[in-house]
This record gives sequence, structure tokens and C-alpha cells, in this order.
Amino acid sequence: MPNRLAHATSPYLIQHADNPVDWWPWEPAAFEEARRRDVPVFLSVGYSSCHWCHVLAHESFEDEETAAFMNEHFVSVKVDREERPDIDAVYMEALQAATGQGGWPMSVFMTPDGQPFYFGTYFPPEPRHGSPSFKQVLEGVRAAWDGRPDEVAEVARKIVRDLAGRQLDYTKAGLPGEAELAEALLGLTREYDPASGWFAGDTRFPPSMVVEFLLRHWARTESEGARDMAEGLCAAMARSSLFDQVGGGFHRYVLRRPDGPLIPHFEKMLYDNALLCRVYAHLWRATGSEQARRVALETADFMVRELRTAEGGFASALDADSEDGTGRHVEGAYYVWTPEQLREVLGDQDAEFAAAYFDVTEEGTFEEGASVLRLARTGTDADADRVAGIRARLLAAREPRPRPGRDDKVVAAWNGLAIAALAETGAYFGRPDLIERATEAADLLVRVHMGDVARLDRTSKDGRSGGHAGVLEDYGDVAEGFLALASVTGEGVWLDFAGFLLDIVLQHFTGEGGQLYDTADDAEQLIRRPQDPTDSATPAGWTAAAGALLSYAAHTGSQAHRAAAEGALGVVKALGPRVPRFIGWGLAVAEALLDGPREVAVAGSVGGALHRTALLGQAPGAVVAAGETAGTEFPLLADRPMVGGAPTAYVCRHFVCDAPTTDREELARALGPDPSQD
Repeated sequence: MPNRLAHATSPYLIQHADNPVDWWPWEPAAFEEARRRDVPVFLSVGYSSCHWCHVLAHESFEDEETAAFMNEHFVSVKVDREERPDIDAVYMEALQAATGQGGWPMSVFMTPDGQPFYFGTYFPPEPRHGSPSFKQVLEGVRAAWDGRPDEVAEVARKIVRDLAGRQLDYTKAGLPGEAELAEALLGLTREYDPASGWFAGDTRFPPSMVVEFLLRHWARTESEGARDMAEGLCAAMARSSLFDQVGGGFHRYVLRRPDGPLIPHFEKMLYDNALLCRVYAHLWRATGSEQARRVALETADFMVRELRTAEGGFASALDADSEDGTGRHVEGAYYVWTPEQLREVLGDQDAEFAAAYFDVTEEGTFEEGASVLRLARTGTDADADRVAGIRARLLAAREPRPRPGRDDKVVAAWNGLAIAALAETGAYFGRPDLIERATEAADLLVRVHMGDVARLDRTSKDGRSGGHAGVLEDYGDVAEGFLALASVTGEGVWLDFAGFLLDIVLQHFTGEGGQLYDTADDAEQLIRRPQDPTDSATPAGWTAAAGALLSYAAHTGSQAHRAAAEGALGVVKALGPRVPRFIGWGLAVAEALLDGPREVAVAGSVGGALHRTALLGQAPGAVVAAGETAGTEFPLLADRPMVGGAPTAYVCRHFVCDAPTTDREELARALGPDPSQD
């Protein structure tokens, strides 16, 4: 019989609906039940494309004996971290403070008041490598709860006290300046390996936000070192198995094995692909790189082809695992190839070429004789048309394979990132279909996620809201997407929607001293109000909001939004020189602040040559408004007429403008590197 998760909107929760574990969703009734029975709460946090979450579920949550013990001695609560990032953030902070480690699945034992006292991640079904089995953990926690209740309560109280002392306030740090950004660049240079094109470390996540900072820093200062690092990082990612060489799009991360090449963790996340699509489009804008153009478009096409939902939004992720043709679910089965499979699809001659180009070997570079495709060093001068034809044939041959599962949950923040990426990529490369897909996703967010409640919901599925309040990253990233869409389409309604969301940030997410919080002041109260200013896989809510606030202020002249952005950027002054890889988007926003950012008004037709030139400008974080000067949709267009009846551009800082121009080349020069840096 299905448990209480059967009617959830989260695919991850639905995956556990048939477990013998008597799961509860996160709701007050679960904690009331724990109080009534005087048992601890077991909190399990994961997400649908998490490989080890599936392993733990299969080994333990599907085991009748284990489930019976859990049902007798615990109230078990299942949470999708993507649906409730606030819960995940609070208890992950506690886990990391207690153990020095984190990750998913996250396993937390807590009191009926939500106070944690024991933590872990994945526990094996039998003791392994010094780790206790899951059953041993359950028995140990139950024994402590029954036999040493005062000790358990004191541990829980101490953890909560320690968390309460971690409130952050960087508003008095001051604005980041030239010195901090130069120190950040120096720190990145020390960690960068120009020979490989990667930052140091065996596990390598795509540094999309750092690349955005490097491109903006080069545009503002003409630092060749910053540009070279950005190009090197993007080239390394595009050539490696991080990038799906057949179908486009990026996997979650790659891991260097001691005796071989980089091997990906095969899940594909919307947020990675949205961020990387935009970064490669910006790299093409800066350098004209053909590889950057191809990767940006192939990533955009992947998102539309494989992640777009029937309602027009974008699904969260594709699983790492899929069925390998023998009934087994295997990580990477959908993506790997053997030489024999290449010959079956391509014939002997093209298969030999493809094996050399993509490094497919007889012994295999992955597992069981299969290889993960990557660009071999010898493939740089290969015939582009031949390679494109081979890619198309391999993609068609791959289509009938059992596909990885898809998490159809639409997350507001990640759709905001996708909207920005698709709108700009469509504008740069003459792909109006991509702009249409961005607009449709934005419409879904307005209709379903904003609805009638005048607030932003975090998730939806099948056109139905998940009912979970949006967090700061949702407001910041969706506003960012709306602002990009406004610049590309010339439709001022998206500027209005962005302003609506950012006013909520000012009212409900900002503390008395100007510091930002991840949850609203009227959201569900947890043991701590989460507050994380560091960028990880996505821009932190803190830095995402700062960027959107700054852009909105540039569009409208609002001093309140400008002041809020400047207050939020104190975190970049504090952390940028110390941990630049973990505040890349904050550094990128700081570059825009130092540059102005510049405001570009294009009076005349939307989508014309002058408008496109403005969108292709290099000025960090520049905002663009295009349309009829008599309209009221964009404040930047007010009292800025066309000259001689021709489309006319005005380049301004703080609403003080240079002389208007109708010349594309003159506009491009005006949006190049900052003349004051010469």
C-alpha cells in the first residue's frame, strides 16, 4: 500500500511512495506524531537524480525488516532538497559542523522539536570501511533515545545554540574594489593549471560563475590573464567527458581516476546547463570562438529537446542511471560506446575515425569495455562537417536506448537561469525559437508559480504548484531571467515582473542591517533562519539577488535597489580574495558595479542591428532597453528620441549619457573596455 508520499508533487518523494517505510512528508503532523509516541524523527534528504540516494533506498528503505524497525521506533520524514532548500541548508550546515563532511543522501536524527543530535549521509546495509551499517545506526540511536534521553537532549540543544551563533552580516564590510578583484584573480591563477585547463583537484565541477567573472574582468580591465583562463577552462570542459559529445549538454561533474581519464557523474542538471549555456554564449561574444558558439547552441538545444516540459517550463534533471539492455540499471549506460557499437552505426571507416576522434578504445575508458566520449588531443584538425555528420548519426542511434529517468519538477530559480541563457543565446545567434522557449518558461512562472498569491512558489509539476514558498535564490534568479528577457524582447512587462519580485526581496528577505536571508521573514520557522552567501552549483541567493537588484536599479534609477545591491556586495569584499572559486557570481556582479553598470537605451525597432549590437556589448553587466521612445515601459527610453528618424543608441552611467549614436561600430566601441582603464 502506498505511504503518505503518493500524492506529492516531488518525483523524488513519489519514488519512495511504495517503500515499506511509513514515510511522512515534512509537515507539522509528523512532528506531532513523534511527540505523541515519544520517538525521534529520522530525516532523509535527497533528490531524484542522486545515485547514492537510489542505492540507500534499494538497500535499506525497500527492505521489509529495516522498514519495520524504522516504523516501530521512529517517525521517518522524507524531503526533496530541491523542493525545500531551506530545510536542506539548515541541517546540512549542522551535519558539516558536526562531522566536517556533507553530501546526499543526508540522514539526520532529531527530536520532535526538530533539534538534530546525530548525522550521517549514506550508510551501507552491512558494516564497511569503518562505517556502521544502517541497521546498527538505527539501533544505536534508538538505544540512546531510550537509555540516555537527557544526554541526547543536551547534545541537540548545544547544536542548535552553536548554529544560532552563526548569523552573518557583511553589510559593514564596504564595497569590493579594484584591490579585492585583483586579489581574487590572483587566487584563481594560483589554483589554475594551464596545462590541463582545470582548477586543481580530482573532482571537478564546472566553474561557470568563475568564468563569468573572468570574462567581465577582462572586458573591464583588458587583463589577458583573465581571458586566457576563461578560454582555457571552457576549452577543457568542452573537450572532456563532462560535455555530452553526441547530444550536447553537460554532466554534473567529472572525477579523475588515478589510472585513467576524467570520468563523469552522468546526471544532467538544468542549472549546470543553463549557466554553462550562457557562459559559452558570452565567451563567443568576447572571442568569436567557433567552439564556444557550437557548445552554447548544442547546450541550448539539449535543454529544449530533453528538459522542456509540456507546460513550457524546464525539468530539473536527468538521472545518472539507466537500463543497460540487460535489465540492470547502470550509471552512464545511455552515454557510453564500444568500438563494435560504433561500427554497427557508422561502418568501418567512419567508426575508425570516430574512435580516434572521441577516444573510444578496445579496452574501454569507463567500465566493462565501454568508453565515455571525449575529444582526443589528435582530433583538433578533424573535418568539421564529417564530425557533425557522425555526431548526428550517433545521436539518432542512441535515441532508442532506455533513457535516464527525468525529474519533471520545475524549479523557479533554475528556470530563471534557463530563461536568461536561452533569451541571450537566441538573440546572439539569430535563433528566435530559443527566445520563444524562454518566453514560454517565463509565462509558466508567472501563471503557476506566482499565481494569485502575490508571492513566488519554489516548484511546480504538471502545471500544479508544489505549494512551497520560494527562497531568495528563486527571487534573484527569476528576476535575473526576466531582466534578460526584457532586454532581448523589448517587452517592459518583464522589467515590471522583476521589480515586483525584487520589492519582495527588499521587504521580506532583508534584515534590519541590510543583510540577506535565504527565507522570507514570514516563512516557516526552522531551528535557524538559513543564510549562505557562497556560490556552489548555482549562484547563492545572496549574490543572485545582488545582481538582479543592481540591474534593476540601472534600468530604473531606483536608489533603494542600488543601495540594497551595494549592501549585499559587502560579502564579496570579505570573501572574494579568500575563496574566489566559491563566490564567482558575486565577483561577476562586483565587476558590473565597478563598471557602472552601463545603461544602454536603443530608441527604435526591437531586434534590429543596433539593438543586437547593444546586446553584444562587452561592458560588464550592462542593461539594454529597446523600443519606441514614446513608450512608458522602459525608464531608460524616456526623452531619448531617434536622431534623424534612424534607430539611435544612448550609452549612460547613472543616467548620465554620452552623445547619441546611430552607428553600430561607434556603439560597439562605447560598450567595449572601460575607457577610464586606459
